[in-house]
Amino acid sequence: MGMLRALPFVVLAGVSALAQSPTYGVGRTPTAEEIRALDISIGPTGEELPPGRGTAKEGAQVYRAKGCAGCHGAAGIGGTAPILKSKDGANPDVWARGRILPMRSPFATTVWDYINRAMPLNREGTLTADEVYALTAFMLYINDVIPEDEILDAQSLPKVKMPIGDRFASLPEWKPRTPRLKGYPY
Repeated sequence: MGMLRALPFVVLAGVSALAQSPTYGVGRTPTAEEIRALDISIGPTGEELPPGRGTAKEGAQVYRAKGCAGCHGAAGIGGTAPILKSKDGANPDVWARGRILPMRSPFATTVWDYINRAMPLNREGTLTADEVYALTAFMLYINDVIPEDEILDAQSLPKVKMPIGDRFASLPEWKPRTPRLKGYPY
């Protein structure tokens, strides 16, 4: 019985000793400039967007030149990676269009942010701002969101009206241990 009473003391003493272990001088606190360089998040308002511009025509050229078709297919359909173009562009029901980034994003800036962060696969971060604007314009154009000649830049991109509209913001609040809404894809 005495052994069991001593057990909590031993455990707590071990935790206390671990918390006071020596530091080894590995690493350092990043500077404010280093943090800013790594903070590449683009919000819905687009105020963090860098200078640059692009059109769907330019985006089609970048799509071919950077090898996007190798994963996503020549027309954004048919590759091994997720499709980029809705198979039913005339369908007004956005939810029926599937998990296509330009169709499910509530903000055009989200499309730009994803391309900038994650593409091309295994060469992330190698696209210029102009290339990202152009690829974003191309993806929005092939999904009938913008016209082919629209120029996207830091001012125009946040103003693009996305097909999903306010549907994400207008979903009722979900509470734990209650069923999910039927008909929504998640």
